[in-house]
Amino acid sequence: MRRLTAEKFSLFFFLLLLFVFSYSVLAAGKSIRRNKPCNRLVLHLHEIIRQGNYTFPNATSAAVTKRVPGLGSFQFGEMYVFDNLVTRDANPHSPQAARARGFYVYDGKDSGNDLYMITLSFNSTEYTGTLTILGTNNHSLKTRDLPVVGGTGDFFMARGVTTLEVDVIDFTTSYFRLKMDIKLYECY
Repeated sequence: MRRLTAEKFSLFFFLLLLFVFSYSVLAAGKSIRRNKPCNRLVLHLHEIIRQGNYTFPNATSAAVTKRVPGLGSFQFGEMYVFDNLVTRDANPHSPQAARARGFYVYDGKDSGNDLYMITLSFNSTEYTGTLTILGTNNHSLKTRDLPVVGGTGDFFMARGVTTLEVDVIDFTTSYFRLKMDIKLYECY
């Protein structure tokens, strides 16, 4: 008799644990929309690079370290900081949608890769707050996906992916424009 009660208790306890675990897995799965973004922004980042002694008066980025000699034919070790204009369309004279502030470090000795850290600062009637993007930017690819790792304000704890694509490169003026297709999959 006692053995039967212990078996029933064990079975009841096992089913209870299974139910609690299954419910928590299902509840967690419902909070993340994996197929459809909860917010999407298409923005354009405009950058003018300051090159050595030749300075453009409206430069938005500058090298803070030089490349490490003897470590490959790429810019390994070179670091840039930036404070760039971000607009909704490709025109650099359009109204500002955000500022892109951060840095990138060339970290590939055998390829043109860099570690990219961008904080998009929004302060408009449409959005306020920040979005932080951090990841490897592989220059050999036409488009690159970098993760959105967080945010503040209207983007509180947002997570998602940003697809970067170079729209324009003008070597004579050291200007380039990045199209940023930001898809957020966690919005609070």
